[in-house]
Amino acid sequence: MHAGLHWQVPARFNIAQMCCTRWARRPATARRVAVVWEHEDGRAGTLSYGQLQQQVDALSHALLRLGVQRGDRVAIVMPQRPETAVAHMAVHQLGAVAMPLSMLFGPDALAYRLQDSAAVLAIADETAITNLRSVRPDCPALRTLLAVGGAAGQGDLDWADALRPGPAFPACDTAADDPAVLIYTSGTTGPPKGALIPQRALIGNLSGFVCSQDWFGSPGAQGRDEVFWSPADWAWTGGLMDALLPALYFGRPIVAFQGRFSPERAFELMQRHRVTHSFLFPTALKAMMKAVPAPRQRYQLRLRAMMSAGEAVGDAVFHWCRQALGVTVNEMFGQTEINYIVGNCGSWLDAAGRRHPGWPARPGSMGRAYPGHRIAVLDDDGNECPRGTPGDVAVHRLDRHGHPDPVFFLGYWNGEEATRDKFTGDPASSWCRTGDTAVMDEDGYLWYQGRSDDVFKSAGYRIGPSEIENCLVKHPAVANAVVVPKPDPERGALVKAYVVLAPGHVGDAALVLALQQHVRGQLAPYEYPKEIEFIDALPMTTTGKVQRRVLRLQEQERSAGKG
Repeated sequence: MHAGLHWQVPARFNIAQMCCTRWARRPATARRVAVVWEHEDGRAGTLSYGQLQQQVDALSHALLRLGVQRGDRVAIVMPQRPETAVAHMAVHQLGAVAMPLSMLFGPDALAYRLQDSAAVLAIADETAITNLRSVRPDCPALRTLLAVGGAAGQGDLDWADALRPGPAFPACDTAADDPAVLIYTSGTTGPPKGALIPQRALIGNLSGFVCSQDWFGSPGAQGRDEVFWSPADWAWTGGLMDALLPALYFGRPIVAFQGRFSPERAFELMQRHRVTHSFLFPTALKAMMKAVPAPRQRYQLRLRAMMSAGEAVGDAVFHWCRQALGVTVNEMFGQTEINYIVGNCGSWLDAAGRRHPGWPARPGSMGRAYPGHRIAVLDDDGNECPRGTPGDVAVHRLDRHGHPDPVFFLGYWNGEEATRDKFTGDPASSWCRTGDTAVMDEDGYLWYQGRSDDVFKSAGYRIGPSEIENCLVKHPAVANAVVVPKPDPERGALVKAYVVLAPGHVGDAALVLALQQHVRGQLAPYEYPKEIEFIDALPMTTTGKVQRRVLRLQEQERSAGKG
């Protein structure tokens, strides 16, 4: 597959054209469902590709009337709802830059990103309009606030008034290298950085998306009933580049659910909408595993393939997915800057439509490099590590054929130095470091150790938190867990675990001892948590990742206070 894949990146490329217009303009596909939407209050409906394009054209005209020009940043602050898909397509069609922002962001987070990007317009619904209005005086570039849904009357223009029926919009002729999306990283190390994503990056994502979803988008009969759903917020890379855009690229329906996630609701949605493919992050899968151990006894599921990313899945969840859901979860690894570069593939189709086994997923492994991406594990000096030696996961700017890999971001917004620091070697032919530590085995599989700043040493031993966390989650009393270093004058650091209990369990001294013995019986003696603290919930980013940094800093502050 690696030898046979050659990137075909046209000089001119536009995401809206490929994800919407080409389906809407064909009579055979214009009535095909693009978005199936549902609100937790019971409202529901569908939007065909033809209907989606009509709204996209109307919004593009409205944005143009409001002064939005090619290259301008347009903030989209909405959850999963059809208007979010319309907004993204309209911004791309106009040649502007879509800047998705989470509806969970508070005023400070919104203000920083709006100021840094100099966004000229923001589109928001009732979930974010109040915070946007509060920070608007501090964002001089923000000329217009477009109000959607329950936010009607609280902006400069309402969505219903903006979408006046009109003629087709002449789409902007964008180059493949033109900027398309500005996504701010979660800011685990310093202030959030805006990663500027080009139009071509969607192409770079496709090999990984297709493989991780066991050949999603195949033209055969099996592909005709494909339905995609993920709880991943469309405001971040996992929801936008791993769900919304690729599903539309292949002309398939995607389910948009606006409401709070719960394990039971996830199964109900998959049953009701006959979902065949999904992206479920490990936090969600752990909750589903604990809440509904035997889902197929309660729900009629049609799930055929599933990808997971954001954290290590671990073998406990891996085996549950295979046994309880009937699918092998394909782990994926990537970043906002270089997404969908490593993972697994259950099967693939050749040109004749024959299905072949992919590379078998190994419990606990991140997988192997997806076709089109050249991956290595590097040491601090930029040299490739021997197999079995931990190092920094990196992807090369050129594929194995010496051609540019289209998955790469253009650079950090207003961050030339930060962009340079991301790469090792000559700028035109160099490695891009991820900042994630892993081991590559003899077969090319990567085994995640943790963020480079999450891995620590205790009594001289190198500790990767994910393996210990996975072991703890296997215990029936544990719903979730995070491992961080606790400063210690003798060992340098102690292994400490923060544990969220499963329903019906009590965090007492007896359980602490039981969990310690559980880990000692499964892992190396130096890896068991010397201290365990029970908490109600783990600190999470808006993208669903556990914020180990918050708990690590908490331990440092506690230690300094005692001193």
